[in-house]
Amino acid sequence: MAVQPSSTSRAAPSPATSTIYVADDDADVLGSLRFLLETDGFEVRTFQNGTALLDALDQMPVDCFLIDYRMPDINGVELTEELRKRGATAPVILISGHYDGRLEARAAAAGVHDFLLKPLLDDNVAKRIRSAIAEHAADPG
Repeated sequence: MAVQPSSTSRAAPSPATSTIYVADDDADVLGSLRFLLETDGFEVRTFQNGTALLDALDQMPVDCFLIDYRMPDINGVELTEELRKRGATAPVILISGHYDGRLEARAAAAGVHDFLLKPLLDDNVAKRIRSAIAEHAADPG
């Protein structure tokens, strides 16, 4: 299946049917996020770099991307730009260990929906993902 590039409105998926792609080069962070999000009812696919995520785009629909900013092969802003070039319209939530207002502005310009700071491994992540998915379903364009 391909990423859903359609700009038509669709009903908000329930967490049990929402697929989240998570990219982070830290295996411990990936494991923690997978556990947290699966416990909350999401379908989770994890990737240790941006290239692996891009290679998997056509495998199943994606409802939200959760992407680390600092990865060795491609940073989160560049990855978001590439996702948009390939027609992926699902919201992107960028995560970073350091706040930088310029980074947040660049991320927004690239199409990032939300920006979260690490440590973020709490219920806030799932709430922000659900909110992003609901906003996208209401206004995907």
